[in-house]
Amino acid sequence: MSATVDTHGHDDHDVHHHKETFVTKYIFSQDHKMIAKQYLITGTIMGVIGVLMSIMFRMQIAWPEKPNVLFEALLGKWAPEGVMDADIYLALVTIHGTIMVFFVLTAGLSGTFSNLLIPLQLGARDMASGFLNMVSYWLFFLSSVIMVISLFVEAGPAAAGWTIYPPLSALPLAQGGSGMGMTLWLVSMAIFIASSLLGSLNYIVTIINLRTKGMSFTRMPLTIWTFFVTAILGVVSFPVLLSAALLLIMDRSFGTSFFLSDIFIQGEVLHYQGGSPVLFEHLFWFLGHPEVYIVILPAMGLVSEIMASNSRKPIFGYRAMIMSILAIGFLSTIVWGHHMFISGMNPFLGSVFTFTTLLIAIPSAVKAFNWITTIWKGNLQLNPAMLFSIGFVSTFITGGLTGIILGDSALDINVHDTYFVVAHFHLVMGISALYGMFAGIYHWFPKMFGRMLNKNLGYLHFWVTAICAYGVFFPMHFIGMAGLPRRYYTNSNFPLFDDTANANVIITMFAIVGGIFQLVYLWNFFYSIFYGKKTVQNPWRSTTLEWTAPVKHIHGNWEGAIPHVYRWPYDYSKPGHEDDFVPQNVPLYDGEEELQH
Repeated sequence: MSATVDTHGHDDHDVHHHKETFVTKYIFSQDHKMIAKQYLITGTIMGVIGVLMSIMFRMQIAWPEKPNVLFEALLGKWAPEGVMDADIYLALVTIHGTIMVFFVLTAGLSGTFSNLLIPLQLGARDMASGFLNMVSYWLFFLSSVIMVISLFVEAGPAAAGWTIYPPLSALPLAQGGSGMGMTLWLVSMAIFIASSLLGSLNYIVTIINLRTKGMSFTRMPLTIWTFFVTAILGVVSFPVLLSAALLLIMDRSFGTSFFLSDIFIQGEVLHYQGGSPVLFEHLFWFLGHPEVYIVILPAMGLVSEIMASNSRKPIFGYRAMIMSILAIGFLSTIVWGHHMFISGMNPFLGSVFTFTTLLIAIPSAVKAFNWITTIWKGNLQLNPAMLFSIGFVSTFITGGLTGIILGDSALDINVHDTYFVVAHFHLVMGISALYGMFAGIYHWFPKMFGRMLNKNLGYLHFWVTAICAYGVFFPMHFIGMAGLPRRYYTNSNFPLFDDTANANVIITMFAIVGGIFQLVYLWNFFYSIFYGKKTVQNPWRSTTLEWTAPVKHIHGNWEGAIPHVYRWPYDYSKPGHEDDFVPQNVPLYDGEEELQH
Protein backbone atom coordinates (compact mmCIF):
# COMPACT_ATOMS: atom_id res chain seq x y z
CA MET A 1 0.00 0.00 0.00
CA SER A 2 2.77 2.43 0.92
CA ALA A 3 4.64 1.54 -2.23
CA THR A 4 1.88 3.27 -4.16
CA VAL A 5 2.65 6.46 -2.30
CA ASP A 6 6.41 6.46 -2.62
CA THR A 7 6.40 5.55 -6.30
CA HIS A 8 3.67 8.07 -7.02
CA GLY A 9 6.09 10.27 -8.90
CA HIS A 10 5.57 13.37 -6.80
CA ASP A 11 9.17 13.41 -5.57
CA ASP A 12 10.27 14.24 -9.11
CA HIS A 13 7.63 16.95 -9.19
CA ASP A 14 9.23 18.74 -6.22
CA VAL A 15 12.12 19.98 -8.29
CA HIS A 16 9.92 20.66 -11.27
CA HIS A 17 7.36 22.66 -9.27
CA HIS A 18 9.81 25.22 -7.88
CA LYS A 19 9.71 27.00 -11.24
CA GLU A 20 5.95 27.48 -11.24
CA THR A 21 4.51 30.56 -12.86
CA PHE A 22 1.72 32.61 -11.29
CA VAL A 23 -0.82 30.86 -13.56
CA THR A 24 0.27 27.31 -12.73
CA LYS A 25 0.58 28.04 -9.01
CA TYR A 26 -2.54 30.11 -8.27
CA ILE A 27 -4.97 29.57 -11.16
CA PHE A 28 -4.55 26.22 -12.93
CA SER A 29 -2.95 24.57 -9.92
CA GLN A 30 -2.86 20.80 -9.46
CA ASP A 31 -1.77 21.07 -5.82
CA HIS A 32 -4.60 19.89 -3.56
CA LYS A 33 -3.88 22.62 -0.97
CA MET A 34 -4.29 25.43 -3.52
CA ILE A 35 -7.43 23.82 -4.98
CA ALA A 36 -8.89 23.69 -1.43
CA LYS A 37 -8.30 27.46 -1.10
CA GLN A 38 -9.90 28.06 -4.52
CA TYR A 39 -13.01 26.12 -3.45
CA LEU A 40 -13.17 28.00 -0.15
CA ILE A 41 -12.87 31.49 -1.64
CA THR A 42 -15.32 30.75 -4.49
CA GLY A 43 -17.78 29.24 -1.99
CA THR A 44 -17.37 32.33 0.24
CA ILE A 45 -18.22 34.68 -2.64
CA MET A 46 -21.30 32.58 -3.51
CA GLY A 47 -22.24 32.61 0.18
CA VAL A 48 -22.25 36.43 0.22
CA ILE A 49 -24.65 36.41 -2.76
CA GLY A 50 -26.90 33.79 -1.08
CA VAL A 51 -27.06 35.66 2.24
CA LEU A 52 -27.79 38.99 0.50
CA MET A 53 -30.75 37.35 -1.28
CA SER A 54 -32.09 35.94 1.98
CA ILE A 55 -31.95 39.38 3.63
CA MET A 56 -33.86 40.87 0.67
CA PHE A 57 -36.71 38.38 0.69
CA ARG A 58 -36.91 38.47 4.50
CA MET A 59 -37.37 42.26 4.29
CA GLN A 60 -40.16 41.71 1.77
CA ILE A 61 -41.98 39.29 4.11
CA ALA A 62 -41.56 41.57 7.14
CA TRP A 63 -42.63 44.78 5.41
CA PRO A 64 -44.65 43.64 2.37
CA GLU A 65 -45.19 46.09 -0.47
CA LYS A 66 -43.37 48.93 1.30
CA PRO A 67 -40.89 50.83 -0.91
CA ASN A 68 -37.28 49.97 -0.17
CA VAL A 69 -34.17 51.73 -1.49
CA LEU A 70 -32.16 48.47 -1.37
CA PHE A 71 -34.67 46.74 -3.65
CA GLU A 72 -34.60 49.59 -6.15
CA ALA A 73 -30.80 49.61 -6.23
CA LEU A 74 -30.29 45.84 -6.54
CA LEU A 75 -33.38 44.63 -8.39
CA GLY A 76 -33.93 47.45 -10.90
CA LYS A 77 -37.02 46.78 -13.03
CA TRP A 78 -38.06 43.97 -10.66
CA ALA A 79 -38.73 46.54 -7.93
CA PRO A 80 -40.59 49.47 -9.54
CA GLU A 81 -40.48 52.41 -7.12
CA GLY A 82 -38.76 50.13 -4.59
CA VAL A 83 -41.64 47.63 -4.27
CA MET A 84 -40.56 44.03 -4.90
CA ASP A 85 -42.29 42.23 -7.76
CA ALA A 86 -43.97 38.93 -6.80
CA ASP A 87 -42.13 36.95 -9.51
CA ILE A 88 -38.66 38.06 -8.39
CA TYR A 89 -39.49 37.06 -4.80
CA LEU A 90 -39.84 33.40 -5.83
CA ALA A 91 -36.71 33.70 -7.98
CA LEU A 92 -34.70 35.00 -4.99
CA VAL A 93 -35.92 32.10 -2.83
CA THR A 94 -35.04 29.64 -5.60
CA ILE A 95 -31.51 30.89 -6.26
CA HIS A 96 -30.80 31.40 -2.53
CA GLY A 97 -31.65 27.75 -1.83
CA THR A 98 -29.64 26.50 -4.82
CA ILE A 99 -26.56 28.57 -3.98
CA MET A 100 -26.52 27.73 -0.28
CA VAL A 101 -27.12 23.98 -0.65
CA PHE A 102 -24.88 23.26 -3.62
CA PHE A 103 -22.42 26.09 -4.09
CA VAL A 104 -21.68 27.03 -0.46
CA LEU A 105 -22.24 23.98 1.75
CA THR A 106 -21.34 21.18 -0.67
CA ALA A 107 -18.32 23.00 -2.11
CA GLY A 108 -17.33 24.80 1.09
CA LEU A 109 -17.21 21.55 3.07
CA SER A 110 -16.47 18.70 0.65
CA GLY A 111 -14.57 20.75 -1.93
CA THR A 112 -12.45 22.63 0.60
CA PHE A 113 -11.77 20.16 3.38
CA SER A 114 -11.71 16.89 1.40
CA ASN A 115 -9.10 18.48 -0.83
CA LEU A 116 -7.08 19.97 2.00
CA LEU A 117 -7.14 17.07 4.46
CA ILE A 118 -7.36 13.77 2.57
CA PRO A 119 -3.71 13.74 1.34
CA LEU A 120 -2.35 15.49 4.45
CA GLN A 121 -4.09 13.27 7.01
CA LEU A 122 -3.44 10.05 5.09
CA GLY A 123 0.22 10.76 4.39
CA ALA A 124 -0.07 11.14 0.60
CA ARG A 125 1.88 13.49 -1.66
CA ASP A 126 -1.30 14.67 -3.39
CA MET A 127 -4.63 13.43 -4.72
CA ALA A 128 -4.67 10.36 -6.94
CA SER A 129 -5.10 12.65 -9.98
CA GLY A 130 -4.05 16.28 -9.65
CA PHE A 131 -5.30 17.01 -13.15
CA LEU A 132 -8.83 15.68 -12.50
CA ASN A 133 -8.81 17.62 -9.25
CA MET A 134 -8.06 20.84 -11.12
CA VAL A 135 -10.75 20.04 -13.73
CA SER A 136 -13.34 19.40 -10.98
CA TYR A 137 -12.64 22.85 -9.45
CA TRP A 138 -12.87 24.66 -12.79
CA LEU A 139 -16.14 22.90 -13.63
CA PHE A 140 -17.43 24.06 -10.25
CA PHE A 141 -16.25 27.61 -10.99
CA LEU A 142 -17.93 27.51 -14.42
CA SER A 143 -21.22 26.30 -12.94
CA SER A 144 -21.04 29.09 -10.31
CA VAL A 145 -20.52 31.70 -13.04
CA ILE A 146 -23.48 30.37 -15.08
CA MET A 147 -25.70 30.41 -11.96
CA VAL A 148 -24.76 34.05 -11.31
CA ILE A 149 -25.29 34.96 -15.00
CA SER A 150 -28.82 33.51 -14.77
CA LEU A 151 -29.64 36.36 -12.34
CA PHE A 152 -29.29 38.87 -15.18
CA VAL A 153 -31.55 37.21 -17.76
CA GLU A 154 -34.21 39.61 -19.05
CA ALA A 155 -37.20 37.41 -18.14
CA GLY A 156 -35.69 36.71 -14.72
CA PRO A 157 -33.79 33.84 -13.04
CA ALA A 158 -35.26 30.39 -12.36
CA ALA A 159 -38.34 30.73 -10.14
CA ALA A 160 -39.69 27.23 -9.49
CA GLY A 161 -38.24 26.85 -6.00
CA TRP A 162 -34.84 25.20 -5.44
CA THR A 163 -36.57 21.83 -5.94
CA ILE A 164 -37.62 22.94 -9.48
CA TYR A 165 -40.78 20.83 -9.61
CA PRO A 166 -42.60 20.55 -12.94
CA PRO A 167 -44.73 21.93 -14.47
CA LEU A 168 -43.29 25.36 -13.51
CA SER A 169 -39.81 24.20 -14.48
CA ALA A 170 -40.89 22.14 -17.49
CA LEU A 171 -43.01 24.70 -19.38
CA PRO A 172 -40.94 27.67 -20.62
CA LEU A 173 -44.18 29.67 -21.00
CA ALA A 174 -45.44 29.04 -17.44
CA GLN A 175 -43.92 32.26 -16.04
CA GLY A 176 -40.98 34.59 -16.60
CA GLY A 177 -38.65 32.51 -14.45
CA SER A 178 -39.45 29.37 -16.45
CA GLY A 179 -37.65 30.66 -19.55
CA MET A 180 -33.94 31.24 -20.16
CA GLY A 181 -33.25 31.56 -16.42
CA MET A 182 -34.48 28.00 -15.86
CA THR A 183 -32.41 26.70 -18.79
CA LEU A 184 -29.26 28.29 -17.35
CA TRP A 185 -30.10 26.78 -13.93
CA LEU A 186 -30.24 23.30 -15.48
CA VAL A 187 -27.00 23.81 -17.44
CA SER A 188 -25.26 25.11 -14.32
CA MET A 189 -26.41 22.12 -12.24
CA ALA A 190 -25.37 19.61 -14.93
CA ILE A 191 -21.83 21.07 -14.88
CA PHE A 192 -21.87 21.15 -11.06
CA ILE A 193 -22.77 17.45 -10.96
CA ALA A 194 -19.90 16.61 -13.36
CA SER A 195 -17.56 18.53 -11.03
CA SER A 196 -18.86 16.68 -7.95
CA LEU A 197 -18.50 13.28 -9.58
CA LEU A 198 -14.90 13.93 -10.65
CA GLY A 199 -14.06 15.17 -7.17
CA SER A 200 -15.79 12.27 -5.42
CA LEU A 201 -14.07 9.61 -7.54
CA ASN A 202 -10.72 11.26 -6.83
CA TYR A 203 -11.37 11.28 -3.08
CA ILE A 204 -12.42 7.60 -3.04
CA VAL A 205 -9.39 6.42 -5.03
CA THR A 206 -7.00 8.50 -2.90
CA ILE A 207 -8.39 7.13 0.39
CA ILE A 208 -8.29 3.52 -0.79
CA ASN A 209 -4.91 3.58 -2.55
CA LEU A 210 -2.65 6.31 -1.17
CA ARG A 211 -2.55 5.78 2.59
CA THR A 212 0.94 5.87 4.08
CA LYS A 213 2.56 2.85 5.76
CA GLY A 214 0.70 1.94 8.95
CA MET A 215 -2.42 3.99 8.08
CA SER A 216 -5.01 1.22 8.30
CA PHE A 217 -8.71 2.04 7.95
CA THR A 218 -9.10 1.94 11.74
CA ARG A 219 -6.29 4.47 12.18
CA MET A 220 -7.84 7.03 9.88
CA PRO A 221 -9.16 10.21 11.51
CA LEU A 222 -12.97 10.50 11.56
CA THR A 223 -12.68 13.39 9.10
CA ILE A 224 -11.40 10.98 6.44
CA TRP A 225 -14.19 8.49 7.20
CA THR A 226 -16.83 11.19 6.68
CA PHE A 227 -15.21 12.44 3.44
CA PHE A 228 -15.06 8.81 2.22
CA VAL A 229 -18.76 8.07 2.86
CA THR A 230 -19.72 11.52 1.51
CA ALA A 231 -17.87 10.83 -1.75
CA ILE A 232 -19.57 7.43 -2.11
CA LEU A 233 -22.99 9.06 -1.53
CA GLY A 234 -22.16 11.64 -4.21
CA VAL A 235 -21.26 8.96 -6.75
CA VAL A 236 -24.46 7.02 -5.98
CA SER A 237 -26.97 9.88 -5.93
CA PHE A 238 -25.77 12.81 -8.08
CA PRO A 239 -26.19 10.92 -11.41
CA VAL A 240 -29.91 10.54 -10.55
CA LEU A 241 -30.33 14.33 -10.41
CA LEU A 242 -28.37 14.59 -13.67
CA SER A 243 -30.82 12.19 -15.34
CA ALA A 244 -33.76 14.21 -13.95
CA ALA A 245 -32.21 17.44 -15.30
CA LEU A 246 -31.62 15.90 -18.75
CA LEU A 247 -35.21 14.56 -18.94
CA LEU A 248 -36.46 17.99 -17.86
CA ILE A 249 -34.42 19.66 -20.62
CA MET A 250 -36.00 17.23 -23.12
CA ASP A 251 -39.49 18.10 -21.84
CA ARG A 252 -38.69 21.80 -22.13
CA SER A 253 -37.02 21.81 -25.53
CA PHE A 254 -37.81 18.62 -27.46
CA GLY A 255 -41.52 18.02 -26.92
CA THR A 256 -41.26 14.91 -24.73
CA SER A 257 -43.52 14.43 -21.72
CA PHE A 258 -41.62 12.56 -19.03
CA PHE A 259 -42.96 14.85 -16.30
CA LEU A 260 -46.00 16.46 -17.98
CA SER A 261 -49.56 15.26 -18.44
CA ASP A 262 -52.95 16.91 -19.01
CA ILE A 263 -51.71 20.50 -18.88
CA PHE A 264 -54.05 23.44 -19.52
CA ILE A 265 -52.85 27.01 -20.09
CA GLN A 266 -55.60 29.66 -20.24
CA GLY A 267 -58.17 27.01 -21.15
CA GLU A 268 -56.08 25.56 -23.98
CA VAL A 269 -55.10 21.88 -23.74
CA LEU A 270 -51.41 21.26 -24.40
CA HIS A 271 -50.34 18.13 -26.27
CA TYR A 272 -48.45 16.58 -23.33
CA GLN A 273 -49.78 13.29 -21.98
CA GLY A 274 -48.56 10.23 -20.12
CA GLY A 275 -45.90 11.87 -17.95
CA SER A 276 -45.86 12.32 -14.20
CA PRO A 277 -44.51 15.25 -12.17
CA VAL A 278 -44.32 12.87 -9.19
CA LEU A 279 -41.64 10.90 -11.10
CA PHE A 280 -39.53 14.05 -11.05
CA GLU A 281 -40.04 14.35 -7.30
CA HIS A 282 -38.75 10.80 -6.82
CA LEU A 283 -35.66 11.48 -8.94
CA PHE A 284 -34.98 14.83 -7.30
CA TRP A 285 -35.34 13.60 -3.73
CA PHE A 286 -33.31 10.46 -4.38
CA LEU A 287 -30.46 12.96 -4.64
CA GLY A 288 -32.05 15.53 -2.33
CA HIS A 289 -31.97 13.49 0.84
CA PRO A 290 -28.48 12.01 0.50
CA GLU A 291 -27.49 15.61 -0.35
CA VAL A 292 -28.43 16.60 3.22
CA TYR A 293 -25.84 14.10 4.46
CA ILE A 294 -23.34 15.01 1.73
CA VAL A 295 -23.47 18.44 3.39
CA ILE A 296 -23.63 17.41 7.07
CA LEU A 297 -21.26 14.40 7.17
CA PRO A 298 -18.06 16.39 6.43
CA ALA A 299 -19.14 18.89 9.11
CA MET A 300 -19.55 15.96 11.55
CA GLY A 301 -16.03 14.78 10.75
CA LEU A 302 -14.48 18.23 11.23
CA VAL A 303 -16.34 18.72 14.52
CA SER A 304 -15.24 15.29 15.83
CA GLU A 305 -11.60 16.14 15.12
CA ILE A 306 -11.82 19.64 16.65
CA MET A 307 -13.64 18.42 19.78
CA ALA A 308 -11.05 15.72 20.53
CA SER A 309 -8.21 18.19 19.96
CA ASN A 310 -9.74 20.96 22.09
CA SER A 311 -10.98 18.65 24.87
CA ARG A 312 -7.47 17.12 25.15
CA LYS A 313 -9.23 13.75 25.29
CA PRO A 314 -9.51 10.79 22.92
CA ILE A 315 -12.72 10.83 20.90
CA PHE A 316 -15.34 8.77 22.74
CA GLY A 317 -16.43 5.57 20.93
CA TYR A 318 -14.21 5.77 17.83
CA ARG A 319 -15.54 2.54 16.31
CA ALA A 320 -19.15 3.42 17.18
CA MET A 321 -18.57 6.74 15.37
CA ILE A 322 -17.35 4.89 12.27
CA MET A 323 -20.32 2.51 12.36
CA SER A 324 -22.76 5.42 12.73
CA ILE A 325 -21.12 7.24 9.76
CA LEU A 326 -21.59 4.09 7.64
CA ALA A 327 -25.17 3.60 8.91
CA ILE A 328 -26.07 7.23 8.13
CA GLY A 329 -24.59 6.82 4.64
CA PHE A 330 -26.64 3.69 3.94
CA LEU A 331 -29.92 4.85 5.49
CA SER A 332 -29.78 8.26 3.79
CA THR A 333 -30.43 6.56 0.43
CA ILE A 334 -33.72 4.95 1.54
CA VAL A 335 -35.58 7.82 3.24
CA TRP A 336 -36.29 10.21 0.35
CA GLY A 337 -40.04 9.53 0.33
CA HIS A 338 -40.60 11.54 3.53
CA HIS A 339 -40.44 14.66 1.35
CA MET A 340 -43.46 13.38 -0.58
CA PHE A 341 -46.00 12.30 2.05
CA ILE A 342 -48.69 14.59 0.59
CA SER A 343 -48.01 13.76 -3.07
CA GLY A 344 -50.66 11.02 -3.08
CA MET A 345 -48.21 8.36 -1.93
CA ASN A 346 -49.68 4.98 -0.95
CA PRO A 347 -50.10 5.07 2.88
CA PHE A 348 -48.29 1.73 3.23
CA LEU A 349 -45.28 3.10 1.35
CA GLY A 350 -45.52 6.21 3.54
CA SER A 351 -45.23 4.01 6.64
CA VAL A 352 -42.12 2.31 5.19
CA PHE A 353 -40.44 5.69 4.66
CA THR A 354 -41.54 6.77 8.15
CA PHE A 355 -39.79 3.71 9.59
CA THR A 356 -36.51 4.27 7.72
CA THR A 357 -36.59 8.00 8.53
CA LEU A 358 -37.03 7.40 12.26
CA LEU A 359 -34.32 4.72 12.08
CA ILE A 360 -31.72 7.22 10.86
CA ALA A 361 -32.18 9.11 14.14
CA ILE A 362 -30.34 6.28 15.94
CA PRO A 363 -26.85 6.69 14.37
CA SER A 364 -27.32 10.48 14.54
CA ALA A 365 -28.08 10.18 18.27
CA VAL A 366 -25.01 7.94 18.75
CA LYS A 367 -22.85 10.68 17.28
CA ALA A 368 -24.44 13.40 19.44
CA PHE A 369 -23.94 11.24 22.55
CA ASN A 370 -20.30 10.60 21.63
CA TRP A 371 -19.58 14.31 21.10
CA ILE A 372 -21.09 15.20 24.47
CA THR A 373 -19.13 12.44 26.23
CA THR A 374 -15.94 13.52 24.47
CA ILE A 375 -16.10 17.00 26.00
CA TRP A 376 -17.40 15.70 29.36
CA LYS A 377 -14.73 16.46 32.01
CA GLY A 378 -12.26 17.41 29.29
CA ASN A 379 -9.65 20.13 29.57
CA LEU A 380 -11.64 22.40 27.23
CA GLN A 381 -9.87 24.96 25.06
CA LEU A 382 -12.76 27.27 24.18
CA ASN A 383 -11.30 28.86 21.05
CA PRO A 384 -13.60 29.92 18.17
CA ALA A 385 -13.29 26.53 16.41
CA MET A 386 -14.38 24.72 19.58
CA LEU A 387 -17.28 27.13 20.18
CA PHE A 388 -18.57 26.59 16.63
CA SER A 389 -18.23 22.81 17.17
CA ILE A 390 -20.31 22.97 20.35
CA GLY A 391 -22.78 25.23 18.49
CA PHE A 392 -22.95 22.55 15.77
CA VAL A 393 -23.97 19.88 18.30
CA SER A 394 -26.60 22.25 19.74
CA THR A 395 -28.26 23.07 16.40
CA PHE A 396 -27.93 19.49 15.16
CA ILE A 397 -29.87 18.21 18.19
CA THR A 398 -32.52 20.98 18.24
CA GLY A 399 -33.02 20.82 14.48
CA GLY A 400 -33.01 17.02 14.50
CA LEU A 401 -35.79 16.79 17.10
CA THR A 402 -38.25 18.48 14.73
CA GLY A 403 -37.20 15.99 12.06
CA ILE A 404 -38.93 13.28 14.10
CA ILE A 405 -42.23 15.16 13.55
CA LEU A 406 -41.62 15.72 9.84
CA GLY A 407 -40.48 12.12 9.35
CA ASP A 408 -43.82 10.77 10.59
CA SER A 409 -46.35 10.71 7.75
CA ALA A 410 -49.36 11.35 10.02
CA LEU A 411 -47.75 14.37 11.73
CA ASP A 412 -45.99 15.78 8.65
CA ILE A 413 -49.26 16.43 6.79
CA ASN A 414 -50.17 19.18 9.27
CA VAL A 415 -47.00 21.24 8.85
CA HIS A 416 -45.87 20.26 5.34
CA ASP A 417 -44.73 23.25 3.26
CA THR A 418 -45.02 25.64 6.20
CA TYR A 419 -42.29 27.60 7.94
CA PHE A 420 -41.92 24.64 10.32
CA VAL A 421 -40.11 22.80 7.52
CA VAL A 422 -37.95 25.85 6.79
CA ALA A 423 -36.98 26.06 10.48
CA HIS A 424 -36.16 22.34 10.65
CA PHE A 425 -33.87 22.02 7.66
CA HIS A 426 -32.15 25.37 8.18
CA LEU A 427 -31.20 24.40 11.74
CA VAL A 428 -30.26 20.77 11.17
CA MET A 429 -28.59 21.22 7.81
CA GLY A 430 -27.98 24.87 6.98
CA ILE A 431 -26.83 26.37 10.29
CA SER A 432 -25.22 23.13 11.54
CA ALA A 433 -23.24 22.71 8.31
CA LEU A 434 -22.22 26.38 8.38
CA TYR A 435 -21.04 25.99 11.98
CA GLY A 436 -19.03 22.92 10.94
CA MET A 437 -17.54 24.89 8.07
CA PHE A 438 -16.65 27.87 10.30
CA ALA A 439 -15.15 25.51 12.91
CA GLY A 440 -13.04 23.89 10.18
CA ILE A 441 -11.89 27.25 8.86
CA TYR A 442 -10.86 28.55 12.30
CA HIS A 443 -9.04 25.27 13.05
CA TRP A 444 -7.26 24.64 9.74
CA PHE A 445 -6.71 28.24 8.63
CA PRO A 446 -3.07 28.08 9.90
CA LYS A 447 -2.55 24.96 7.76
CA MET A 448 -4.02 26.67 4.70
CA PHE A 449 -2.43 30.09 4.92
CA GLY A 450 0.39 29.83 7.48
CA ARG A 451 -1.21 32.52 9.64
CA MET A 452 -3.68 32.68 12.52
CA LEU A 453 -7.14 34.23 12.51
CA ASN A 454 -7.86 36.92 15.10
CA LYS A 455 -9.31 35.07 18.10
CA ASN A 456 -11.30 38.01 19.54
CA LEU A 457 -13.03 38.66 16.21
CA GLY A 458 -13.73 34.91 16.11
CA TYR A 459 -15.49 35.09 19.49
CA LEU A 460 -17.56 38.07 18.34
CA HIS A 461 -18.43 36.23 15.12
CA PHE A 462 -19.55 33.11 17.01
CA TRP A 463 -21.72 34.74 19.66
CA VAL A 464 -23.58 37.12 17.33
CA THR A 465 -24.06 34.34 14.73
CA ALA A 466 -25.31 31.86 17.35
CA ILE A 467 -27.82 34.31 18.88
CA CYS A 468 -29.08 35.48 15.48
CA ALA A 469 -29.37 31.94 14.07
CA TYR A 470 -31.68 30.89 16.87
CA GLY A 471 -33.41 34.29 16.69
CA VAL A 472 -34.26 33.60 13.04
CA PHE A 473 -35.17 29.91 13.05
CA PHE A 474 -36.62 29.24 16.52
CA PRO A 475 -39.71 31.49 16.05
CA MET A 476 -40.24 29.95 12.60
CA HIS A 477 -41.34 26.71 14.26
CA PHE A 478 -44.25 28.56 15.87
CA ILE A 479 -45.43 30.47 12.80
CA GLY A 480 -45.15 27.15 10.94
CA MET A 481 -47.38 25.42 13.49
CA ALA A 482 -49.78 28.36 13.07
CA GLY A 483 -50.02 27.21 9.43
CA LEU A 484 -48.06 30.01 7.69
CA PRO A 485 -47.08 28.61 4.28
CA ARG A 486 -43.57 29.20 2.93
CA ARG A 487 -42.70 30.90 -0.40
CA TYR A 488 -45.62 33.38 -0.25
CA TYR A 489 -44.22 36.83 -0.97
CA THR A 490 -46.82 38.46 1.27
CA ASN A 491 -49.23 37.13 3.85
CA SER A 492 -51.19 40.37 4.22
CA ASN A 493 -54.09 39.05 2.07
CA PHE A 494 -54.94 36.42 4.68
CA PRO A 495 -56.44 37.79 7.96
CA LEU A 496 -55.75 34.32 9.43
CA PHE A 497 -52.02 35.12 9.42
CA ASP A 498 -52.15 38.66 10.79
CA ASP A 499 -50.95 37.38 14.16
CA THR A 500 -47.69 36.13 12.61
CA ALA A 501 -46.72 39.54 11.16
CA ASN A 502 -44.84 40.67 14.28
CA ALA A 503 -42.96 37.39 14.51
CA ASN A 504 -41.84 37.84 10.89
CA VAL A 505 -40.51 41.31 11.70
CA ILE A 506 -38.48 39.93 14.65
CA ILE A 507 -37.13 37.08 12.47
CA THR A 508 -36.10 39.57 9.80
CA MET A 509 -34.34 41.84 12.29
CA PHE A 510 -32.26 38.91 13.53
CA ALA A 511 -31.53 37.89 9.91
CA ILE A 512 -30.29 41.38 9.03
CA VAL A 513 -28.04 41.65 12.11
CA GLY A 514 -26.69 38.11 11.60
CA GLY A 515 -26.06 38.76 7.91
CA ILE A 516 -24.24 42.04 8.56
CA PHE A 517 -22.04 40.46 11.26
CA GLN A 518 -20.67 37.98 8.73
CA LEU A 519 -18.67 41.00 7.54
CA VAL A 520 -16.64 40.64 10.76
CA TYR A 521 -15.73 37.10 9.69
CA LEU A 522 -14.99 38.18 6.08
CA TRP A 523 -12.70 40.98 7.31
CA ASN A 524 -10.93 38.58 9.70
CA PHE A 525 -10.52 35.96 6.95
CA PHE A 526 -9.15 38.14 4.15
CA TYR A 527 -7.08 40.41 6.43
CA SER A 528 -5.48 37.42 8.20
CA ILE A 529 -4.46 35.77 4.92
CA PHE A 530 -1.97 38.62 4.41
CA TYR A 531 -1.40 40.20 7.82
CA GLY A 532 -2.40 37.60 10.44
CA LYS A 533 0.04 36.46 13.10
CA LYS A 534 2.38 33.78 11.68
CA THR A 535 1.64 30.29 12.90
CA VAL A 536 3.87 27.62 14.41
CA GLN A 537 3.84 24.17 12.85
CA ASN A 538 1.32 22.62 15.25
CA PRO A 539 -0.61 25.50 16.89
CA TRP A 540 -3.34 23.30 18.41
CA ARG A 541 -0.96 20.53 19.59
CA SER A 542 -2.94 17.98 17.55
CA THR A 543 -2.01 14.38 16.80
CA THR A 544 -2.93 13.95 13.13
CA LEU A 545 -0.42 13.90 10.28
CA GLU A 546 -1.24 17.26 8.64
CA TRP A 547 0.47 19.05 11.54
CA THR A 548 3.73 17.19 10.86
CA ALA A 549 4.00 18.82 7.41
CA PRO A 550 6.00 22.09 7.22
CA VAL A 551 4.11 25.39 7.45
CA LYS A 552 5.55 26.52 4.11
CA HIS A 553 3.56 24.84 1.36
CA ILE A 554 5.53 22.56 -0.91
CA HIS A 555 4.06 20.46 -3.67
CA GLY A 556 4.34 16.99 -2.21
CA ASN A 557 3.52 18.06 1.38
CA TRP A 558 6.61 16.67 3.14
CA GLU A 559 10.29 17.27 2.45
CA GLY A 560 12.01 13.91 2.28
CA ALA A 561 10.25 10.75 3.42
CA ILE A 562 6.53 10.57 4.15
CA PRO A 563 5.84 9.96 7.86
CA HIS A 564 4.72 6.46 8.85
CA VAL A 565 1.83 5.86 11.21
CA TYR A 566 2.11 3.82 14.42
CA ARG A 567 -1.03 4.63 16.38
CA TRP A 568 -4.66 5.80 16.11
CA PRO A 569 -5.35 9.53 15.65
CA TYR A 570 -6.64 10.42 19.14
CA ASP A 571 -3.81 9.80 21.63
CA TYR A 572 -4.56 12.80 23.88
CA SER A 573 -3.67 12.91 27.61
CA LYS A 574 -2.09 9.47 27.39
CA PRO A 575 -0.57 8.27 30.67
CA GLY A 576 3.21 7.83 30.62
CA HIS A 577 3.90 10.66 28.15
CA GLU A 578 5.27 14.10 28.98
CA ASP A 579 3.06 15.95 26.50
CA ASP A 580 -0.72 15.65 26.54
CA PHE A 581 -0.73 14.54 22.91
CA VAL A 582 1.17 11.87 20.96
CA PRO A 583 1.26 12.39 17.16
CA GLN A 584 0.39 9.44 14.91
CA ASN A 585 3.93 9.25 13.54
CA VAL A 586 5.55 8.69 16.98
CA PRO A 587 6.59 5.01 17.25
CA LEU A 588 5.25 2.89 20.06
CA TYR A 589 7.99 2.50 22.66
CA ASP A 590 8.95 -0.75 24.35
CA GLY A 591 6.40 -2.04 26.78
CA GLU A 592 3.53 0.06 25.42
CA GLU A 593 0.88 -2.20 23.99
CA GLU A 594 -0.28 -1.37 20.49
CA LEU A 595 -3.64 0.30 20.72
CA GLN A 596 -6.31 -1.76 19.09
CA HIS A 597 -8.48 1.19 18.09
